[in-house]
Amino acid sequence: MQSALVLFEQHGYHGVSVNDIVENVGTSKGGFYHHFTSKDELLFVIHDAFISYALEKATIATNTYQTPTKKLQAIVNDFVKVFDLYKSHIAVFYQESNYLQPKYKKLIKRKRDQFKNIIIAVIDEGKKRGEFRRDIPTDITSMAILGMVNWTYKWFKRDGSKTIDEISDVYIDLLLHAILSETAYPRKHMLGL
Repeated sequence: MQSALVLFEQHGYHGVSVNDIVENVGTSKGGFYHHFTSKDELLFVIHDAFISYALEKATIATNTYQTPTKKLQAIVNDFVKVFDLYKSHIAVFYQESNYLQPKYKKLIKRKRDQFKNIIIAVIDEGKKRGEFRRDIPTDITSMAILGMVNWTYKWFKRDGSKTIDEISDVYIDLLLHAILSETAYPRKHMLGL
């Protein structure tokens, strides 16, 4: 998979054959087909790896933390880290996802929807419990979080001025300042008064 990631990033999905992958790894076609039924399945597995990681971490966060604020902090923190841990996977995903077969697109969409629904549920819970502002629309807030974090793949560089943890802290700070209720976090405290 690592070899395919490098080759797909360099030459595109259609510019790489199974022969190219196995030659790069130093294995046989039989070795490849022992693990994957096709190059299409390999592309799906590349996509599935980081989506599954984000979904698993979000599920753990919702089962571990008691408050919606802590849940959302953990979800966003782990979500941001995906862009460091799976940088090559994500680059290939955005370049090559159009080539996924419909059956694989459906599986990926299902997991993406599950992840989005976890965020929606946490925001709804936070609004009901009075931790989050009740006037914020849950759907738009959820999509804003997804959009903000997903865009990280475009500009994040491991050798940049901020580490992935520092970037995560900035996102969480921005997010909490925007959605926490007056009761949960008084505005005068936010303004340093």
